Parts: sequence; C-alpha cells; structure tokens
Amino acid sequence: MDLHPIQTPPNDAERAIVDALLGPGSPRGEATQPVRVVDAARHLLLPALHAVQARFGFISRGALGYVCRRLGVPPAEGYGVASFYALFALEKRAPVVAHICDDIACKAKGADFLATELERTFGPAGAGADRTWLRSPCLGLCEQAPAALLVAAGANPVEVAVGHASSAKVRAALDHPNAAAHAPTSIPQEGSDGLRLLRRVGVADPSSLDDYRAHGGYEALRRALDLGPAGIVREVTDAGLVGRGGAAFPTGRKWEAVAKMPIRPHYVVCNADESEPGTFKDRVLMEEDPYAVIEAMTVAGLATASEQGFLYIRGEYPLATRRLEHAIRAARARGLLGDDILGRGARFDIELRRGAGAYICGEETALFNSIEGFRGEPRNKPPFPVESGLFGKPTAVNNVETLVSVLEILRLGVVDYRAIGTSASPGTKLFCLSGSIAVPGVYEVPFGTKLDELIALAGGVVGGRRVQAVLLGGAAGTFVSGDELSMPLTFEDTRRVGATLGSGVVMVFDDTIAMLPILRRIAAFFRDESCGQCVPCRVGTVRQEELLARLERSAPHGSLEREGELLRELGQAMRDASICGLGQTASNAIESAARRLPIFEGARS
Repeated sequence: MDLHPIQTPPNDAERAIVDALLGPGSPRGEATQPVRVVDAARHLLLPALHAVQARFGFISRGALGYVCRRLGVPPAEGYGVASFYALFALEKRAPVVAHICDDIACKAKGADFLATELERTFGPAGAGADRTWLRSPCLGLCEQAPAALLVAAGANPVEVAVGHASSAKVRAALDHPNAAAHAPTSIPQEGSDGLRLLRRVGVADPSSLDDYRAHGGYEALRRALDLGPAGIVREVTDAGLVGRGGAAFPTGRKWEAVAKMPIRPHYVVCNADESEPGTFKDRVLMEEDPYAVIEAMTVAGLATASEQGFLYIRGEYPLATRRLEHAIRAARARGLLGDDILGRGARFDIELRRGAGAYICGEETALFNSIEGFRGEPRNKPPFPVESGLFGKPTAVNNVETLVSVLEILRLGVVDYRAIGTSASPGTKLFCLSGSIAVPGVYEVPFGTKLDELIALAGGVVGGRRVQAVLLGGAAGTFVSGDELSMPLTFEDTRRVGATLGSGVVMVFDDTIAMLPILRRIAAFFRDESCGQCVPCRVGTVRQEELLARLERSAPHGSLEREGELLRELGQAMRDASICGLGQTASNAIESAARRLPIFEGARS
C-alpha cells in the first residue's frame, strides 16, 4: 500500500471547497481533528470528491492529495476510489459536458446518430477546452430516449437531465447551461383511479411537506408508531411483500432478522442507485413523491431498531437528489426526523449519499463499500448484510419501490392489500415501459396483469407494428418473443417460463430493429461495468462481447452452433463462479435471446 503523500499542493480554491465540506484544516493541510475522528470520517471521501468535481470539472492531483490528508486516506486508496467512478475526471477537461446515453433504449431511438451529429459539431468525444460531450451508459431517462445529462462545473454548478435529446437541444444546453430546463417527468396514468404507489404523483406538490400530508402523508408513520417494531414487521410479513429490485426476497423476514440482532447500531439503507438499463421507476418516485421515500425509510428504521439511515442515490439523478435533500431538511425541521419523531420518543435520521456512475454499486455490499469511502466492489457472502452490513453492523437494504410499498400496506391494512394482485404476488407493481411503445413511461398495475394488456395500456407499439421481442427486467433480465405476450406479470408466472420481472423493465422492440447490435450493447455494458474483482466476470464479459461482435460482423469462429455452445459455456461459468449478481446475470438476456429469437440468422460467414 502506497502511504507516500501526493506532493502536488492544492490551490487556494481547492483547499476552500474541501474545507467548506470537512471543516477548517491546518495551514499544512493536516486535519485538526484527532486521528480517531479522521479515521471515522472516511465515509466523507465520496462527498468530498463530488464537491471538487462540481466546482472545477475534474479532480486534480493537488485536490485529491488534500482530501486524502484531511481524511487520513492513503493516496493510493484515494486514487483507487476516484478512478473507480465514471462521473469523476482525474485529468483536466472542459467544464461543461453533455453525457449522451447510448445504452439500449437510447440506441434504439437514434443515440448513435445523435453522437455522430455532435462529433461533427464539437469534434471527437472529450475534445474541446470549454465544452464537450461524452458517451454514457444508461441515464435512467429511457422513456425520453435519446437522453443526455448536462453538467457545468463552477461556483454555482449546473446539472440538468435532457430528454428527447436532439443535436440542436444538446448544442443549446452546452452553449447556455444556466438556461437548460430539466426534462419534465411524464406519468401517463397521472390522476387515474386505482393508483397506489403513484397516487400522489402529479397531484401533490413534491416540494411541499404540507401538501404531502394533505394527501395522506405520514398516516403510515403514525400507524407504525402505534404498532411498534414487532407489529410493523408482522404487517409487512403477512402482506407478502417481497423486494421490488429484482431479488424478490421477503421484506418482513429481512427486517425481522435485523431487528433481532444484538449488535448495535443497526442501519437502514435505501438503495436508490437505480442503474439497470431500462429502469426509471424509482427516479419518478424520488422526483415526484420524495417525502414518501423519507417516511418509508423512517418506518423501516422503527421496525429494525435503527436510528440512522443512508439514502444512496445514483449520481445521474440531479433533480431527485435536490428534492430529496429538501425533503430531508423539511422533515427534520418539522420533527419528522431526529431525536423525538412526532413527539413519541422515537429516534431516526437520514444522510444522503450520491453515487458517481458505477452500476456495480447497485449491488448491496458494493454500495456499503462506496458509502464507507472504498471502491465500490462487492464483498463475499456470508456474512449477509442483516448480520454484517454497513460499517460492519446489521443493515436492512431495500430499494425505493419496496419501501414505498410498505406505506400502502400500513395505510390499507393486510387484508385489503392482499386483495390486490394474486395470492402469490399481492399488491401492485411499477413497470418501466420504453422502446417501440406509443406512450412510454412508468405504469402501475396489479400483479397478474398480462404483458399484452400492459403494452396496450401504453398505447401499443408505435405505428401498429409487430412486436419482435420484449426485454423483461433490464439488461440482467430476459427476452421474450412476440408470441409470449399473454404471460401474466407475476413472480410465479414469469419464473415458470424462465423469465423474470427483475426491476420492472418492459422494453419493446418492433420488427424494424436489428437485435444483434442491441445484444452487443448489452454485452458491452456488462464488460464496462464489471468491477474486475473476479476472473469469471472480468474475462467472461469481455469474451461474451467479442463473440457478439463476431456475429454482428458475420464472421463467426467456426460454425454458428459452436459459437452458440461457447455462449452457453461462458454464461454458465459466470453464473457458477462470479462473486456477485453482475457476473451471475451478465449472460441472462443474451442467452434468452439466443433461445427465443433468430439472432443467429444472417450471421453466417
């Protein structure tokens, strides 16, 4: 381990931006706090790097060295963290950057053409002294594809999501970042009867705590305080709530395990690092109903005997970040967070932590490492988070949709909640519809709704064309063919046919879209997002992308049958031997496409 300090000194502006976050340091840069406190403050490494990046557009050696000295982090480790994240730059670049998504949904909607237009106007990606553009993985704006994220560094930094991006729109944003407008959230079902999780979206003002309470906010927390920890867990367990992020683990069982652990303290973590390509449901909830996320985390804290929560949000969600920060401050000021919640003696508070562009940090143990100030690499299991999670303590981790579902369980009661959906999959589910769909967006339907019914609810396929394929669950999910659209959307029915609901992605591809480039983009996504910690994933994702590149060029090694066999072998090796879910699911969608779709046709040499 390199313990030698970085010799390059920070300039005065860099020192000031770090001190504004961490507190004053000594003239030489060493922290004024005792070493014991400095070591405990390593979890501030990511916020400090964000502060420098937002002010200057990159993290210089001097700024990185100063941050490391202030927090007592070895320089090699600090560099390892800073270089891990795609949104951080360690070399000087233009202060105004447009990140252009070229992932699955945006690729199908013309992202490559947009990139070509920007290259013609601004030169190659990354070039330009004052403004530039870069290609980006999924930005969570799939219903507004193609999409971009504008970032302008400075004393008053600007971060704006740009939906339905065109060359003219991106050029205008780069020229006048302060005038750029955030992409409006569009909820096709806004105000409809029967909505549960989306019932306040578009109805209540997301910036107003009073408006939230006028529309039923904090009723669930009051009932939770009356029920007590065991009562909350019992309600959630009896309601049959399972995780909505993809793993579908019983929420009540997880909370009960944390509550019973004798080790203290306990933590609640909201996993809002929604980076699965095609997924944007949690973004909508955070942007349009932020107080519900805060209330739900507070209920989870009561249930698990936790007094501290961390909300880890992906770095590409600037509007959601701002609204959640405002909601946390407002809730704290009104006695809904802190030492005496609603005057009932309960204690719980929340800190927000922002990711910086790393899909792997959606894996719960990688997320813990990221919060703690380490590289976002997954840990081996066991021990599981309920035993040893954040800071080595018992931790309950849930995604946004799962947590907000708890509010509906407490509001409706178990009997009424279980009357919605099916017996094995009760309640409602949020689905993210994108691709060749007439009215893309987030839709809420009861479990058991059929896939073709959901597509019809979203206006059907653009131009009435034929459905070639549907990607369920995201890049780590499965493809189904146009002949399987009568499938009921439940955990049990999708599992029965070898598919998955995953994170709620429903990405539709009509018969005009070439599927091999889409599959290769999925493979490239996993290749780029692998943390590289384990060999099966690090090597397997590269070999998988190379294989699909050969097929796309109609240049297979040997026969197509041999390439198909190799594809299956790679997938099996990654499933069996990868440390975490990224490697274990990196071949799921591609192998399902090979089984269900004629992707090998036209790939003959």
